Amino acid sequence: MTIPDDDRPVTARKLLTPPPLDLLGVDELSAYIADLQAEISRVRQVIAAKEAHRMNAAAFFRTPPGL
Repeated sequence: MTIPDDDRPVTARKLLTPPPLDLLGVDELSAYIADLQAEISRVRQVIAAKEAHRMNAAAFFRTPPGL
């Protein structure tokens, strides 16, 4: 029995491919850290927006008290 592609578990995909750090100098490593910190900040903002959206939707579709 084969499993259709739609029913297979989704595997996490790696979004970033880290560079070989041995080839980078101190200034390049510092710049790399700054880039990573900026990306982390951007991702945290998106997560916060998605969580707010989910909470608003949950509040909107909540069953009214007394029903």
